[in-house]
Amino acid sequence: MLKPENLRTVFMGTPEFALGALDGLLAAGVNLVGVYTQPDRPKGRGKKLAASPVKQRALEHQVSVFQPQKLRDPLAVAELEELRPDLIIVVAYGQILPKAVLDIPQYHCINVHASLLPKYRGAAPINKAIIDGETETGVTTMLMDVGLDTGDMLVKRSLEIGVSETAGQLHDRLAQLGREALEETLQQLCSGNLVAEKQDDELSCYAPMMKKEDGLINWQKSAVEIHNQVRGLDPWPGAYTYLDEEALKIAETTVAVDLSGEPGTILSADKAGVVVACGEGSLIIDGLQLPGKKRLSAMNFLSGKPLFAGTQLQQS
Repeated sequence: MLKPENLRTVFMGTPEFALGALDGLLAAGVNLVGVYTQPDRPKGRGKKLAASPVKQRALEHQVSVFQPQKLRDPLAVAELEELRPDLIIVVAYGQILPKAVLDIPQYHCINVHASLLPKYRGAAPINKAIIDGETETGVTTMLMDVGLDTGDMLVKRSLEIGVSETAGQLHDRLAQLGREALEETLQQLCSGNLVAEKQDDELSCYAPMMKKEDGLINWQKSAVEIHNQVRGLDPWPGAYTYLDEEALKIAETTVAVDLSGEPGTILSADKAGVVVACGEGSLIIDGLQLPGKKRLSAMNFLSGKPLFAGTQLQQS
């Protein structure tokens, strides 16, 4: 039986989502011989180079950090080979692993993906699941291959999506679930009980990376669809409309099925929220934000910028 401390392990990840899995590996006592993460990027108004959350955590635990610009560079592959990893764990790394890397470890390259595969392959599974109105999602550990999230599945863990849950809130819960799924995967690997299941490609769908334009609201859609769009894009890139030719981000919405009017028209605006008519039903908005300003509750927003019934919100 394998022991975690005898597994020479390399971890590859970059954002906060990957921290849960990294913490799980550290707690399990694997022999972590290196952490790969994206190069430091400019951040904030000063555009100073900032380390990724994964790099910061690795340095806290005195683990060697590697930040190749391109992992497919032969020099980067050779450097990885010198670490002689038995196992490579990948969580939101941000680079595609070439076959030369996938072939290095004897106990696989294992990925933790934030969806119930084969649904929502791709870069933004958390956002897309909410936007599509899914009521359940989860995480899947999988054996990596040269395709995009197409490898054989190992361990699945699921959870329910709350009716008002945002992408940011779901992100945090899935990060913890990812740690649990990876811990179970590691236990099965060490005990020799790891079973792989092929994905049914006919059941797959794709979740591309979100863009700012994805946040533009079409008020002809139903209130439920727009509510899902708003929470699926919170905190980034954010859902928005236009008020007097100025972009207005909206958040913290609820659906009112018994109110209706011309789509995009403000029906009422008071401390209880700004109510906007949609193609079907209406949307009650309690979070509003103008460019360069902080997000405010409806009550605080209206005290500085009154809105009136009959005002039309635009799509451009």
